[in-house]
Amino acid sequence: MKKKLFVFCSYMFFVSFNFIFSQTIDIWKIKADKIDPSNYYGVTVANGMIGIVSSPEPFKVKDVVLAGAYDLYGRGRVSNFLRSFNLLNAYVEIDGKRLDAKNASNFKQELDMHKASFTASFDYSDKATVTYTYYSLRQLPFTVLMDISVTAKKDISINAASVMEAPDALKEVQNYYNEIDRPHVVISLLTSTAKSPTGKLLMCASNTFLFSEAHGQEPRVIHEMWDNNMHLMKFAKELKAGEHYNYSIVGSSITSAHHDDPLNEAERMTIFAKLEGKDRLIQFHQKAWDDLWKSDITVEGDDQSQQDIHSMLYHLYSFVREGTALSPSPMGLSGLGYNGHVFWDADLWMYPALLVLHPEMAKSMMEYRFERLEAAKRNAFNHGYKGAMFPWESAGTGVEETPVWALSGPFEHHITACVGLAAWNYYCVTQDKDWLKEKGWPLLKETADFWASRVERNGPGKYDIKNVVAADEWAENIDNDAFTNASAKAVLQSANEAAKILNITPNADWTDVATNIPILKFEDAVTKEHATYHGEGIKQADANLLSYPLKEITDPKQIKADLEYYAKRIPDEGTPAMTQAIFTLLYSRLGDGEKAFHWFKDAYVPNLNPPFNVIAETKGGTNPYFATGAGGIIQSVLMGFGGLEITANGIIQIRSALPKQWKKLTITGVGPKLKTFAVNK
Repeated sequence: MKKKLFVFCSYMFFVSFNFIFSQTIDIWKIKADKIDPSNYYGVTVANGMIGIVSSPEPFKVKDVVLAGAYDLYGRGRVSNFLRSFNLLNAYVEIDGKRLDAKNASNFKQELDMHKASFTASFDYSDKATVTYTYYSLRQLPFTVLMDISVTAKKDISINAASVMEAPDALKEVQNYYNEIDRPHVVISLLTSTAKSPTGKLLMCASNTFLFSEAHGQEPRVIHEMWDNNMHLMKFAKELKAGEHYNYSIVGSSITSAHHDDPLNEAERMTIFAKLEGKDRLIQFHQKAWDDLWKSDITVEGDDQSQQDIHSMLYHLYSFVREGTALSPSPMGLSGLGYNGHVFWDADLWMYPALLVLHPEMAKSMMEYRFERLEAAKRNAFNHGYKGAMFPWESAGTGVEETPVWALSGPFEHHITACVGLAAWNYYCVTQDKDWLKEKGWPLLKETADFWASRVERNGPGKYDIKNVVAADEWAENIDNDAFTNASAKAVLQSANEAAKILNITPNADWTDVATNIPILKFEDAVTKEHATYHGEGIKQADANLLSYPLKEITDPKQIKADLEYYAKRIPDEGTPAMTQAIFTLLYSRLGDGEKAFHWFKDAYVPNLNPPFNVIAETKGGTNPYFATGAGGIIQSVLMGFGGLEITANGIIQIRSALPKQWKKLTITGVGPKLKTFAVNK
């Protein structure tokens, strides 16, 4: 009863929160009408490469994060995500007074998920109304735009600046200012470079002003150097009462991890954006997001759940980009959480949802693993195994990046099964035999060879997998973990299936090993989490994952018995959303829409933080945005309520149950053929 009361109260708080600040729920926009800097968790605008995190201070952004940029510093003697230059910080002065949170009234912020834009607006006394919107441009992976408008209520003078600031961790900062003069345009370039903490990377950023032709001659731009870590360019303008003035800041940030000549490339990309012009930049950005939203989830009858689902999809789409070899960290591009490392969070929790809705984005995540296959093979060799052993925490190179004090690095081996299964599922959804032969098969073969060498052969039915950290990470150095064993079996079986498709003779040992890996049971036949498990609390689902996604357990009675047993072992606090997401999915498939809905809300409502309802990792947590949880919850909607199932012949739909609040669920843009699936009440 205590748990249900906690969830209900949390849910009612956020329902009230949305009612107070939104009045009516907009399924595409999350609005914050009251900004409390002491209780503010930024929301991210990102394009899969560069993420911008909002700030409660006007014209500021909290963080700019670049995917794929790592260096050794800070936590744990391992590679960490790097903050990029803060290239969108700006200021506006009116009649000599700097605008800030203290003198702004009616300050409002809004995330438009359909347009992937962040807008803020406020009044300055009785003199002006100011609005600004920024974008991480989807069509240009390294480029961002802030569009600023000032409407004068009285005659005023404005001074506006773009400020380039280097994060503290960077060193040897160099600042440049250039003007490229052409007959019809002057391009003012505010540029900075710096080296990463060890000097491994060169990080560069450049920006410029975009002025509207409607306002006549462009104002004169002046450059000022403040100190080594900060410089700016600015202009002045006189406005008459009632006059509306618009200008923009556009800029690019890139590192030597992405390009061999990042300094010149940052300036070239900024010049390109300048000459494209604001209207075309926003037009192509919105077209790209319109295309992404062709793959959507529509809930009829529950606007709050619809908004929440859109928020989760929006963040998943924002944190992954097609055409790359990158994979998201648990916090995506929302900050430096978990050092920006890649875990099973990507392969088991975020990947399946993206694979179903956007296979081209999921392909980037598989490319990330494929390009690091050789590093995984070396890791297996170092530990005395064959095949490939993928690291628990991976960054730029694919070597193990888990801090030494965490036992998950050398022992949480189920990650290798997650990678192999992700490769098999990519083929299942796309039916791309060329990809399977070139990239999927090497991943499956090497992960299968790992498990064949990893088991200890102690007789028929006793090919034990000992000394692992379970999927339930509170269980360390245990034997025959349910998920580890079952996922190893699944990879071995999938490798056999892939071999048949490609007319390759598989390793006969794979079948023998898969047949003899044990799945432990209690005396009453409930699946036992591991050999020494005696009913203690669990951090996250382990045994229940054998029903989904592994399909090791298919009997509804067994699925229900396992659910009812482990549902009583989830603490009220300190656990991530994925367990409840799995409970949601399985109860929906069992036909119990109401229990499914209870776990659906319990998965994330207690984890929400103001003012944009960003998801933290745990109930009451303060480290958003937890993209892993979003991935698990979206799976619970797609594969649970929606009944979607990935099979060797593609995506099918099986029976499922909706909660009473939902009249209809429609999933559009599924798979390579953009199919539509629906579930009616």
